[in-house]
Amino acid sequence: MSVPVLIEIEKLRVGMYVQLKVGWLNHPFPKSSFLLTSREQITQLRQLGLRQVRVIPEKSTIEIAADAVQGQDAQEVPLAEDESSENDPSQTATAPTPLTPSARDRADRERALLNPREEWDTAFVACEEQYYRLADLYQGVCSTVMVAPAEARMQVQALVEDFVAELLGAQPFAIRLLPDVHGSRTAMHAVNVMVLSTMLANALGEAAQALRGVAAAALQHDLGKMLLPLHIAEPGTALAPADLRRYEEHVAFSVDLCARMGWDEEVLQAIAQHHEMADGSGFPRRLRDQDMRLWGKIVAVVNAYDRLCNPLHGRQSLTPHNALAQMYARERSRFDPWVLEVFIRMMGVYPPGSLVQLTDERYAQVVLVDARHPLRPSVLVFDPALGEDEARTQLLDLAQAQGLGIVRSLKPEQLPQHMLEFFAVRQYFCYFFENVRTDPPEEGKAP
Repeated sequence: MSVPVLIEIEKLRVGMYVQLKVGWLNHPFPKSSFLLTSREQITQLRQLGLRQVRVIPEKSTIEIAADAVQGQDAQEVPLAEDESSENDPSQTATAPTPLTPSARDRADRERALLNPREEWDTAFVACEEQYYRLADLYQGVCSTVMVAPAEARMQVQALVEDFVAELLGAQPFAIRLLPDVHGSRTAMHAVNVMVLSTMLANALGEAAQALRGVAAAALQHDLGKMLLPLHIAEPGTALAPADLRRYEEHVAFSVDLCARMGWDEEVLQAIAQHHEMADGSGFPRRLRDQDMRLWGKIVAVVNAYDRLCNPLHGRQSLTPHNALAQMYARERSRFDPWVLEVFIRMMGVYPPGSLVQLTDERYAQVVLVDARHPLRPSVLVFDPALGEDEARTQLLDLAQAQGLGIVRSLKPEQLPQHMLEFFAVRQYFCYFFENVRTDPPEEGKAP
């Protein structure tokens, strides 16, 4: 029997060959068709929120029981929307629906699964302090590089060595949203790109020495903007052609400043390539994928992502989920496919800052993503039955909340203003990492 049949999710067994009809962004597996070889894979499929899954009996290594097969009019119902509805502006969310008594009881029980607020706050403050420290150090380098380039390099070297040591010491780590960071947008962009680029290099398997090189290049990739007028360096509207050409010169300026600081060729090449694109559409040299180095590809992917979330040139910002969806669905050819795939896996389908709706109808914002459980992030839940102060304590780890997951991602325009204010959606998206030491409980066991 070569045609697929629909199997209830609860009747999946090791040895069945499954064929997913869920978008690549919405599942954690390397391929959409594969043989189930472990209970862990079945657990991951259940966490997707599917009611049925297609199974190909001919490719399965066990016999498919007749009572496990569903009628052919049944449909797989993915937890997350596909890209067509995701990008359809007519798909708007209504005001939050009051929870039914059963959903309310479940929500009350799940509060026991929240990370202790004191531990959460302590970790948050530590991440925020580290972020501000890096931003301040970057601004110090900007003040020093013109008059004392050797001293500026020493400052950067010390910074990246400490940062990489902390990152390697924090593994396994999760990516945390810092929702209320203020300061220089130039510095915040530099730190964002450094933080995510170094984590991406680590996810790609690069050694510690390479992580330090990537961190140095990512932190300094826009250093040359200090030589441009502010309205060109950080444009709030679309630039005229002449000003756009001047804007593109910041790449060469950054390379020159870092060469004066004495950085090696690999760091300089990564900086030179941070606006190059795999399809040749980037600048300044219109390089293609085969002409780019790995470090340059890494910084290019992260720089593009951060500029979609925190844009220049008067462009509208995207939520982190929509930024990844756009990079994968409409701009995939612009990036190295392997680097982009690992970046998406690292950030999770719903990166920190994404707005989502849960299966119990509540709305939430993703605040922490553990790369080991990319579809089960920690979220800040908006509960209309609570006051704002109490609502801000509703931090829920979906990896521990059995039976609760994400239905779909939302755009800011799909939520009312009071929710946008609650989630601080209009703030700059900033990220840092923190160590995660506990695994979610095994299925069927209490946390």
